[in-house]
Amino acid sequence: MSRDRPAPFEVMDCTLITLALGKSAQDLRELRDRLSDVPAGSLDHHFQQALLRHTFDDPEYRNDFALWARRQLHDFQLAEMLDVIDPLDYENLEDLRQRLLDVIEDRLADLDHVPSVAPGREFHFLRSQILIFGTGLSAAMPGDLANLIPRLSTGSVFYHFVEARRRHPARLDDISVWLEGWGEDHEPTRRRLGTIDFNLWTLTEMRDLIAACFEGPPRQARAG
Repeated sequence: MSRDRPAPFEVMDCTLITLALGKSAQDLRELRDRLSDVPAGSLDHHFQQALLRHTFDDPEYRNDFALWARRQLHDFQLAEMLDVIDPLDYENLEDLRQRLLDVIEDRLADLDHVPSVAPGREFHFLRSQILIFGTGLSAAMPGDLANLIPRLSTGSVFYHFVEARRRHPARLDDISVWLEGWGEDHEPTRRRLGTIDFNLWTLTEMRDLIAACFEGPPRQARAG
């Protein structure tokens, strides 16, 4: 092979520093109004970054807005409408904001009355800063990375497989980008990685699926 090898894959980790915005919503109208002016980073916190929080424990609804609609408003139709929103379908967070507002406006138009939640059940808007740090782990070759994956923390999985899609213009994860430099022999692994939908899995499950991609096709559906 005449071309140079890619630089080693440096494994990073991350954690969230969460800040309260002092904004809350007690009903769907207030949620709409607050969504109009909260910082865009708050949307990221309540969508993708929800995966990284230990307090996010719902296996069905994968963003905070859908979860609040189900648990506090008891509006299952709205929860489903919010749950299918994939933030990676939108060019930026402002487009994502507009989609959220459109969904809520449509739901408000269908409601005869707008129920309020009990005190203490409000939706509280938060935002997060991601703190990124090195782990001291690196992989010189694809086989080395395959051996490392089962040992990765959930923070590393989030950084390299979820958050990375915001950083790369093609919405690829870091592992796929690195393997591209190793040529066509690793294209099957890259294709398998591309089938993993982070909206369907916990970070621990994703780690297992990523590891399996170096051996064969990943599972396509959550086990019942």
